[in-house]
Amino acid sequence: MDAIEVRQLTKDFGNTQALRGASFSVREHEIFGLIGPNGAGKTTALRILSTLISASSGKAQVFGFDVARQPEKVREILSYLPEDAGAYQMLSGLEFLEFMAGFYSKDRAEMKRIVDEGRKISGLGERLSDRVNGYSKGMKRRLLIARALMMKPRLAILDEPTSGLDVIQSFHVRNMIREYADTQGVTVLLSSHNMLEVEYLCGYVALIDGGVIIAEGTPEALKERYGGKNLEDVFMEVTKSE
Repeated sequence: MDAIEVRQLTKDFGNTQALRGASFSVREHEIFGLIGPNGAGKTTALRILSTLISASSGKAQVFGFDVARQPEKVREILSYLPEDAGAYQMLSGLEFLEFMAGFYSKDRAEMKRIVDEGRKISGLGERLSDRVNGYSKGMKRRLLIARALMMKPRLAILDEPTSGLDVIQSFHVRNMIREYADTQGVTVLLSSHNMLEVEYLCGYVALIDGGVIIAEGTPEALKERYGGKNLEDVFMEVTKSE
């Protein structure tokens, strides 16, 4: 069974069609990148898969559960981190992790296990005792990714996980995601307009433009097929030929 199966997905916002029959599938335990320019339909697809909005037509399943008919089952097994996610500024990093863990734990022992996992993933160490409003952008993002992963979801959906971060901060966040996926076997679907970043992180990618998937495959296979040095070259070549 695929972790995600999307078939002919469309989404209309008034007269604007954000998705125009997008189809792709994600295998279990892989890091899958949905990449394309701003406005390509990436976030819309992720929000449909996360059950936050409904598709206009088409079908989407997460581990066999239909996102439209079984949204509660889907929410039980995934964690979604939107690009504009925030943390409570007046809490310490640790208090924030404890607060979020409280929604998912059945008892104190389970809560402690979840928070300990969040501590480890974040890599923030003693800075978890500081208030979030004193964190840099990179520290906040590491805290939020730890929040998304600490429950060990079967599927983690990350929308532009390094948006607004500098080179060093982005490096730490990418390593967090890769290390966690490799060691815990979590399936990760991430979106990005940074194609070089996705090439580093993802084993399989789908290029989206204008609400449709225009190419997909491993980064190496796509570069070989379209004669590109990187995925940016591939994207430019594919869109030029359309």
